[in-house]
Amino acid sequence: MSDGRPNERARSALRTLGDAASHGLEPQDYAVTVPGTDADDAALAAFEMELSARMLRYIRDARSGRIDPNRISGYHDFAPRELDAVAALQLARTADDVAAYLEAQHPQNARYKALRVELEMLRAADENEIVIAPNTVIRPGETNPEFPKILSLIGQRADEAFRAEHGDVLTRHLGSEAYAQELAPVIKAAQKLAGVGADGVIGPRTIRALAGETRAGRIEKAEVALEQARWLPSQLPDRHVFINTPAFKATYVEDGKEKLSMRTVVGSTRTQTYFFQDKIQYVEFHPYWGVPRSILVNKYLPKLYSDPSYLDRNGFEVVDRRGRTVPSSSVSWSQYGANVPFDVRQRPGRGNALGELKIMFPNKHAIYMHDTPEKQLFDRDNRAVSNGCIRLADPRGMAAAVLGWERSRVDARLEQPHSRQNLDVEVPVYVGYFTAWPDEAGKVHYYDDVYGRDERTKAAIDKVEALRAPGA
Repeated sequence: MSDGRPNERARSALRTLGDAASHGLEPQDYAVTVPGTDADDAALAAFEMELSARMLRYIRDARSGRIDPNRISGYHDFAPRELDAVAALQLARTADDVAAYLEAQHPQNARYKALRVELEMLRAADENEIVIAPNTVIRPGETNPEFPKILSLIGQRADEAFRAEHGDVLTRHLGSEAYAQELAPVIKAAQKLAGVGADGVIGPRTIRALAGETRAGRIEKAEVALEQARWLPSQLPDRHVFINTPAFKATYVEDGKEKLSMRTVVGSTRTQTYFFQDKIQYVEFHPYWGVPRSILVNKYLPKLYSDPSYLDRNGFEVVDRRGRTVPSSSVSWSQYGANVPFDVRQRPGRGNALGELKIMFPNKHAIYMHDTPEKQLFDRDNRAVSNGCIRLADPRGMAAAVLGWERSRVDARLEQPHSRQNLDVEVPVYVGYFTAWPDEAGKVHYYDDVYGRDERTKAAIDKVEALRAPGA
């Protein structure tokens, strides 16, 4: 306050708080009642207190987000971030530029900035010309009111070769709500042209490939991504691995630039890949696979009841509580039920579930990156099929990158038996979940919410906003 009025520092703070929407935040959360020219000392003091409180809320939200991700679901794991409120206000009071100080509380990386630009452009853009109801699924032989829109979109996107082969059939059915059997080859061809699985079933991925994400859907995903980006460090290190689960993609970054990118297979909806961060510590070549207890009980135990030697014949080892290896055939499996007092691991080999190597960042979720013998899974559009770990399309390339080796050195190491190699320097790994995320050039791409986490994140944000509403 200066001469009984909010001074320029206060006005600068108010302008920044009022621009909260550009960060995907709700400006009303930081609204402050500015006193009039006839305000008394009590009103001025109340303004000072309210402005301080709203600035603290803004700083907290900018640094950590409005919600605690760990309370959304058990699949989020982030260390709590404490805010020293007194220190934050002192820094604001002494900052040469209050607006710059407040802006600096937000993530300062290029991906966050690209999301802000995307949100601004989306808010100024028009809605898609053709909008199809979300979660639409149409199979051959079914009738759906959204089907004419889909045929119209196919017609708009069709090139000359497509029209020459499928134009007559497409034209005959334009405007029809019935997915006739003779249209199945047309739909499959359109899916192939759009770069999605050509199975003839029209679902969200096909619709998004044909129509694009709706403007409203993109805005919501961008806003959620801005919130989620605050859970990560403000600045990502120059060298790290970034995994975006909905994109089914892992990227290695060095000197701040993407050096390697590859397809991944991630956890299924029942065994989801967590959203967390850690540090890569070592690479294990020709690894053993410790069979998870749930898989041992549900998959292998029924086989062992009728064939106790099954594990012996199929490349597994049984280890008792003393660490001794015992023959599978010597165990009376039926007497234990689900409380089996043994660990089971699969020996290294061609059929090992982890393939030829795994990249470890030990964590309580038992999640890591690894090879797989099931290479065909990387050709699928939806690759959420694992037990939670991240399978890599190019595990040798990723191992070489994190170890700082030439690829030929990894190849040579794999000519040797089981071994482990520690990293000289720990490499941070971020296992993220972003349905809107920019590439290195700043172009934002959109992905399916494979685990339904965006919906729960948005619901949590709405609850916070309801609690913050005046009179709540």
